[in-house]
Amino acid sequence: MQRLRARQEWAFFGALRRAAPGLSASWWALLALRGALPATLAIATGVLVNAVQHHHSLAGPLVFLGVLFVSYQVLTPLQQAVSSNLGSRASAWLNDRLMVATTAPPGIAHLERPDLAQDLVVARDFDLGIMGPPLSIAMDFIASGLVGLVAGFTSALVLFAFAWWAPPLLIVGWGATHWMLRESAVWKDRNTDEVRDAQRHADYAYRLAVDAPAAKELRMFGLAGWVVDRFAARRRRLYELRWEATRLRERPVLGCLVIVLAANVLVCWRIALGAADGGLGLGSALVYLQTAVGASAIAFGGLSWALDGAAAPVAAVLRLEAAMAPVGELHRGARSAAGTPAREIRFRDLTFSYPLTDRPVLERFDLTIPAGSSLAIVGVNGAGKTTLAKLLCRLYDPQSGSIEIDGVDLRELDLDEWRGRVTAVFQDFVRYDLSLRDNVAPRGAPDTEILAALADAGADDLASLDTILARGYEGGTDLSGGQWQRVALARALCAVRLGAGLVLLDEPTAQLDVRGEAEIFERILAATRSCTTILVSHRFSTVRQADRICVVEAGRVIELGSHDELIALDGRYRTMFELQASRFVELDDAGQEVVHESL
Repeated sequence: MQRLRARQEWAFFGALRRAAPGLSASWWALLALRGALPATLAIATGVLVNAVQHHHSLAGPLVFLGVLFVSYQVLTPLQQAVSSNLGSRASAWLNDRLMVATTAPPGIAHLERPDLAQDLVVARDFDLGIMGPPLSIAMDFIASGLVGLVAGFTSALVLFAFAWWAPPLLIVGWGATHWMLRESAVWKDRNTDEVRDAQRHADYAYRLAVDAPAAKELRMFGLAGWVVDRFAARRRRLYELRWEATRLRERPVLGCLVIVLAANVLVCWRIALGAADGGLGLGSALVYLQTAVGASAIAFGGLSWALDGAAAPVAAVLRLEAAMAPVGELHRGARSAAGTPAREIRFRDLTFSYPLTDRPVLERFDLTIPAGSSLAIVGVNGAGKTTLAKLLCRLYDPQSGSIEIDGVDLRELDLDEWRGRVTAVFQDFVRYDLSLRDNVAPRGAPDTEILAALADAGADDLASLDTILARGYEGGTDLSGGQWQRVALARALCAVRLGAGLVLLDEPTAQLDVRGEAEIFERILAATRSCTTILVSHRFSTVRQADRICVVEAGRVIELGSHDELIALDGRYRTMFELQASRFVELDDAGQEVVHESL
């Protein structure tokens, strides 16, 4: 039973019951009725033959056959309708569970773990028709396979009236095909690393071809053919693996044939002997022969490819539910975060590594940020700048050391209350297919505050607040990359107006020109004077406006001070500054080199 419960098919049928108990019970009832029809029809035929042979009334047998005929016509489309509805309900149930599993943990480590990525892809895309038919369609295939299995067993059970040994013999004989051909009955290579890798690459190429974001580059760089070839190559490999698995049938087919022939010949031979010596009437012999033949459905029904494809996402969702919660969990403090930070933010001997990696991104990191000041963080890619922002947002917790807010470990503060005090603009900010109003204040705010935030971000002339920022909607519009960044900045500034005390800006104006970025950051500093502002940027035109600048390298602070202090220090900051400034040098009228004021 433990091994049975561990199978993904068991999880699948359990999910059907939990998703829609009434529909699931109806589905099983219809499946049982359809499975019993062949054996019942054989019995009804035998009763009719006996009635004819003995000159009995035909009314009862004919009515019985008529009822069975109508049942054949009604039960199949009825189960198709129930299957479609049940599949849709189960799909919605799975999506709900997946959304809860991904969003319930307060951290994000569970969404960035490579060992959970495959299950997440399977669970996310299962009903899109990429890896198999949607569940509303697959349920009918599953029902058809199980109906065959039930029909075979019920037909075999009728033979107990003939001889006790006949049903076990036929069940073992036809059941041997499942055991001997188990390597190919369900594609055994479906869950190998090679199959998963080919499937993911094929799906990725497919999305590149059909989704809009990649359309420009595919055409500009002539990659359309490359994408199609890549998709075809991966899909071809999948079919090769399927064919290799199917060829495994060749080895045990002869053994299956011997077992099945032996069982059927023995049963049919004994039925023929019984009819020949008069021990069996014509009707009875006909019933037993029909049910002996009907038992063959055991071999052709059962656990189909559709069940395998439908059960995989259910098992993936259940695994994700169990795995994601502890991975994404964070310590939930109880101390109030109201009014913080009022004195300082301090990183004390902090070390952090991402899950399943040995290389620390931050190592023994120490830094103090006075409340109400602005700090810019610079460094090469991979130095740990964005990680600091994630830790301050409590998307992760450090492995050792601490972040202290006014002397209190950040982990001891109420998580939701602290996040209410923080607002951020990340490099990969979200572009909501919603109105401008909802993009700036997704959780709602007075229009006056929204308009003021848009003005602070230099985005007050983009569109009306009711305009949908997506061209796929009536009256909708799209924005340029720089305009979208201004909207994301307005979102953060609106949060400041609603009470946030810490502003995190991770490359917030990368798609603006140098002058536009300097102007916007000047506005941001003015709008966040009462807040603590932390800026991560590669542009020194922006960085130099901060009160202090922190240079991070290999997960540690190597320089700290104002722009002028770090230039005077003649260290790493000055090297980076002059390297970038050299791109903005031009000659004046006297032939002297002049650096633009924006730097």
